[in-house]
Amino acid sequence: MLTDPIADLLTRIRNGGRARHVSVSMADSRMRREIARVLKESGYIQDFSSDQDPKKPQLTIQLRYHTGRRSGIPIIEQIERVSRPGRRVYVGQSEIPRVRNGIGIAILSTPHGILTDAQAREQRVGGEVLARLW
Repeated sequence: MLTDPIADLLTRIRNGGRARHVSVSMADSRMRREIARVLKESGYIQDFSSDQDPKKPQLTIQLRYHTGRRSGIPIIEQIERVSRPGRRVYVGQSEIPRVRNGIGIAILSTPHGILTDAQAREQRVGGEVLARLW
C-alpha cells in the first residue's frame, strides 16, 4: 500500500524521463488519471491510457521528449510534490503560485477539479497545490 500515490506518480514520471523510457506504468486511480489529463493538455506528456482490468487497473503514460537540437532530452525538466500528506499546502485565488514566471505550471486540486495554475486563476478558485513542474 502506498502512503502517497501522487508522489509515486511524479517519481515514476521523473525517473522514466531520466532513464529515457518511452512510457511508464502504475496502478490506476481517478486522481492519477486527472493529473495525467492536465499534463497532456499542457503538453508535458505525449498521451496516457487506462487499462480497466477488474483485478488490477493500470495507467500508462507516454513520455514526451524534445526533438531537433535538444533531441532526447525530456520535456519535463523538474517535477516536484508541493503538498504532502504530512504538510498540506492550500492557497486562495490571489495566492496561486507562478512557476518560473509562467514557464512552468502548478497543479492544483480545486472544487472545480484538478486544474493548472492558469486555469485556477481564470476560474478564480484556490485549492491544494499538488505539484509544480517545468
